[in-house]
Amino acid sequence: MKKIVILDNACATQNNLDFRALTELGILTEYSRTSPDLVAERICDAEIVITNKVKIDREIIDKCPSMKFISVLATGYNIIDTDYAREKGIIVSNVPSYSTESVVQHTFALLLNIACGINNHINAVKNGSWAVAPDFCLYLKNTFELSGKTIGIIGYGSIGKKVASVAKAFGMKVLIYSRTPTPETTDKQTVFSQSDVISLHCPLNAASKFLINGEAIKSMKDGVIIINTARGEIVDEKAVLKGLQTDKIAYYAADVSSKEPPKKDNPLFTHKNCLITPHIAWATYEARKRLIAVTADNVKSYINGKPINVVNK
Repeated sequence: MKKIVILDNACATQNNLDFRALTELGILTEYSRTSPDLVAERICDAEIVITNKVKIDREIIDKCPSMKFISVLATGYNIIDTDYAREKGIIVSNVPSYSTESVVQHTFALLLNIACGINNHINAVKNGSWAVAPDFCLYLKNTFELSGKTIGIIGYGSIGKKVASVAKAFGMKVLIYSRTPTPETTDKQTVFSQSDVISLHCPLNAASKFLINGEAIKSMKDGVIIINTARGEIVDEKAVLKGLQTDKIAYYAADVSSKEPPKKDNPLFTHKNCLITPHIAWATYEARKRLIAVTADNVKSYINGKPINVVNK
């Protein structure tokens, strides 16, 4: 039987799911986490390697000649040197679209929190402020409707398309920018200049890194809201902080950071109009269950000689 190694299963399983299905496909070894210095040692004799966030670069590939198939426990696969893997005859597969519903849900959770002031008002009830209010309601901040606002969606894969659908249900006008133009899309400058809300759903690559930078922010509406449930380095965090400090950006809400785990002293974390969650949009029980199921399908299909979800053809 083929040897299968999972380098970092902790985030996918979260103590309530498992990779039992893989035990029927080969000799399985699992690790909760793997530090960079242990990667080559742990997979040196494995044919099938499964990784979530552990990098597999040229150096690792050269040290592990037995490796023939890599399945990434994610949709994004920038942690793998896919070009060099292809040169070495290694197939790389990912898990597309498993988290679409979850990420879309989280995107609107962040946006609705901003629009309705949910956290502020819940805390006001808990700390007793409502109990001593002079009126029947306690109104702490300006709330607003999404209906009639314009949302600019950057990236139009399965998540971007679903965000557009939900936004329209709220009565929002939708603008779309994608690196693959279609009749539905427009240019990014139009998205930047006309959107009340900009929501990021593109992969991180050379073209998208720091797409939201100082110049881009200058071209946006005053008081723009930026939502980032994609990747931290799509935005220049220093430029975003400056935008928040000058009120050019009304709110920045993200589920990602440029460095993960982040540094404790990241100044974005303490800004009153910055909402950041710890990269959990993808991690609902249902999404993780799909992630594991598709990964098992990836491995089974490779073993059967008909690999699926290949990203380095």
